[in-house]
Amino acid sequence: MSDFTLVEKIKGLQSKFENLSKQLADPDLMSDMKKFVQLNKEYKELEPIMAEGAKYCKIVDDLIAAKDILSNEKDEELREMAKEEVVELEDKIPAMEENIKLLLIPKDPQDDKNAMVEIRGGTGGDEAAIFAGDLFRMYAKFCESKGWKIEINSQNEGVAGGFKEIIFKVAGQGVYGVFKYESGVHRVQRVPQTETQGRVHTSAASVVVLPEADEFDVELNMNDIRKDTFCSSGPGGQSVNTTYSAIRLTHIPTGLVVQCQDEKSQLKNFDKALNELRTRLYNMEYEKYLNEMSKKRKTMVSTGDRSAKIRTYNYPQSRVTDHRINYTMYNLPVFMDGDIQEVIDQLQIAENAERLKAEE
Repeated sequence: MSDFTLVEKIKGLQSKFENLSKQLADPDLMSDMKKFVQLNKEYKELEPIMAEGAKYCKIVDDLIAAKDILSNEKDEELREMAKEEVVELEDKIPAMEENIKLLLIPKDPQDDKNAMVEIRGGTGGDEAAIFAGDLFRMYAKFCESKGWKIEINSQNEGVAGGFKEIIFKVAGQGVYGVFKYESGVHRVQRVPQTETQGRVHTSAASVVVLPEADEFDVELNMNDIRKDTFCSSGPGGQSVNTTYSAIRLTHIPTGLVVQCQDEKSQLKNFDKALNELRTRLYNMEYEKYLNEMSKKRKTMVSTGDRSAKIRTYNYPQSRVTDHRINYTMYNLPVFMDGDIQEVIDQLQIAENAERLKAEE
């Protein structure tokens, strides 16, 4: 039996949607950019609900009309056509209702944002740094396949390769809503390049994914920020190492420190560092939300507790196991080449099931 109360919910949202449309069309709204951004965000969130809702309401109306023909029509040919239509429409309705119920659940408001990603080599010394580099390459390939742009903020290379630490921004449509599942500890089991006797070692790297804050999310007082400049180190050519282009920003009230040295221009490094600082301040509050969500959703344990082991990469068995949903694949080389969408899909399916259950 279809849940026709959804029709009432959709019609209830229709007036709000129309009101938002009128407000956004008002030229005076542009004088308050913060309000415009907020209203536009609400409008964009309602758009897919309204589109799916219109299709659903039409099917419900068609079903009622077909059942009316079955009840009142004497013509057998018309009755037979109506019977076929009832069967066809009733088959479509459950999937549509499931989809609309998911759309009606308030999603994480950060999902549409860009993401700031940190990868750090953990236990395992040089091998952990090499693995951190492998993870960065994996994400870079994945982003390339999605048409997303990567900007490196800072990097500290490992002695034997890879990175002791790398911090980068990923920009694109709905980046955080995908990358948030990557936060946590990634464990690798393989024979390290540094191993001479062929023994399998276990090493780890941690990944932290933060939603990028924009200027409307956090108001920064520049008097609260101390700026230091220093010579960059690492790749980038002679000018990087001899000019004071690298920037270190310290937020005095909280003690937060960020630095950026990837660009040759001091101004560009300052902009990147300021953006990272804003994001880290924003996430001090957002962390409370994540901790609350992690109590409700096992798929988000990684973001609520960033020390949680989320995935194992076993090279001898060519196996990838995501421990949050006990999902295993045997295509490690392809996975490490950036084809990680399958496990993201499974995590999203699991989270959607949890969201629906929580709403019920």
